[in-house]
Amino acid sequence: MLKQLYRIEIWATQKSPMAARRKEDRLSRCPMAARRKEDRLSRWYFGGLASAGAACCTHPLDLLKVHLQTQQTGKLSLPQMSVKIWKSDGFFGFYNGLSASLLRQLTYSTTRFGIYETLKKQLPSDKSVPFYQKVFLAGFSGACGGFVGTPGDLVNVRMQNDIKLPPEQRRNYKHALDGVVRILREEGLKRLFGGASMATARAVLMTIGQLSFYDQIKQMALDSGYFKDNLVTHFGSSFAAASIATIMTQPMDVLKTRMMNATPGQFKGIGDCFLYTAKLGPAGFFKGFFPAWIRLAPHTVLMFVFFEQLRLNFGYFKS
Repeated sequence: MLKQLYRIEIWATQKSPMAARRKEDRLSRCPMAARRKEDRLSRWYFGGLASAGAACCTHPLDLLKVHLQTQQTGKLSLPQMSVKIWKSDGFFGFYNGLSASLLRQLTYSTTRFGIYETLKKQLPSDKSVPFYQKVFLAGFSGACGGFVGTPGDLVNVRMQNDIKLPPEQRRNYKHALDGVVRILREEGLKRLFGGASMATARAVLMTIGQLSFYDQIKQMALDSGYFKDNLVTHFGSSFAAASIATIMTQPMDVLKTRMMNATPGQFKGIGDCFLYTAKLGPAGFFKGFFPAWIRLAPHTVLMFVFFEQLRLNFGYFKS
């Protein structure tokens, strides 16, 4: 019955100019109906929500990465480290520090995505944004996000590494906010932002590798005419961006993790930490590379898939 009515309406529209004009009037009064959901723009907080959702899925891999990076003389592999955590703390040991990971994403990623997307929308929309401009916007956004997210990152590293310490040396933060308050009270504001320079530098490279390369690869795929703005394109673009970001950030990630997990006074600065790590040889700066890629690839893919789904379903149309 509905199909017959639809055919009658099409026939009436084709045969009657007046009916065609009435249809155009209806579309003009409701312009949203004529727009595609692919034309929707993201809201400034979508990146933080998407990153938090991805963190819930990939937190065990992030925890394993931190453990492998912070062992100075150990030779435990990824499977061996997994077994060790399972034996010592069980299943929930893989989710130590989850609240800190969420705090980090809701500060770090919300800031970098929010600034990047907001600045990008200020550029002329009649043509594609050049890649060098995307790199500049991503670098600036990453620097802001890296600094804002340092406290959450510091607590995250400490909570994840806590189970490696003897019981009497563990910090035993109840949750992320408890960790922030205790660091402020016991070590001061300066320590809360310890490693901020390294975290900011890493965030610049990470954001360039993720956001600007993802945008560029996605744009090239869409311009080729072989791909559409759908899940396949989002998955492929984010997978490639994750690989690039891992290569760019791994040395910084190793140094940042060591500085944040260090005891007070262990390192005089970034240079001292660099020399300490260099004693292991060039491979020391890429320690935990495979776990880092294993963790970052799913996180990046899930982050952009969630982000794009939020944009397509809950975004807004540019007026």
